Amino acid sequence: MGMVLLVRHGQASFGAEDYDVLSETGVAQSKRLGAWLAEAHVVPTAVVHGAMRRQGDTATAMGEGAGWRVTPEVDVAWNEFDHLGVVARGRDAVGEPPDLADRRSFQRAFERATARWSGGGHDHEYDEPWPAFVARVTEGLDRAGARDGVTVVVSSGGPIAIVCAALVDPDATAAELPRLWNAFNTVCTNTGVTRVITGSSGRRMLTFNEHSHLTRDQVTYR
Repeated sequence: MGMVLLVRHGQASFGAEDYDVLSETGVAQSKRLGAWLAEAHVVPTAVVHGAMRRQGDTATAMGEGAGWRVTPEVDVAWNEFDHLGVVARGRDAVGEPPDLADRRSFQRAFERATARWSGGGHDHEYDEPWPAFVARVTEGLDRAGARDGVTVVVSSGGPIAIVCAALVDPDATAAELPRLWNAFNTVCTNTGVTRVITGSSGRRMLTFNEHSHLTRDQVTYR
């Protein structure tokens, strides 16, 4: 029976010129997570991360905190969707540009834009349509779940939420899946851990968004 630990990356640099860089808090979160996993005697057979810098740097800092000797591998299936591109398409559709420096303004625009992206009917407007995003994450989970032992996967809120939505309700319709996805995606904490097992009865989610390794002032969502 294999287990996959899905880890959301540490806090990135929201509002900075380059978002895809861990903040000081993000580095501290990642190292603390590694130490916490080591304290729990978690020894992964593989560490996988998406190709984004914040994901790779989280994997590196986590490994340093844990003292693991496993060399991380890249699997682009775990990349986040192009959230800025999706928000830009949503802005073009509704004509209301978000204030990228204001978290609440961006969150409102983000939720409207992702609802449009995942709702169907506009797939031709996006470089990666919603169905393609769902398919690549599913393929990534299949690869990770096929490994023996514990596989630690560092990804982002979007892919992790897809996994959770599909496991919570495998029979969800194309219209229901986006609603479930949004419910998970909006509460994923940075360096939160979600545990998935694959056994004789299939694949199941054991826990979602564990973050007890963080102090209260370290808990962040973007």
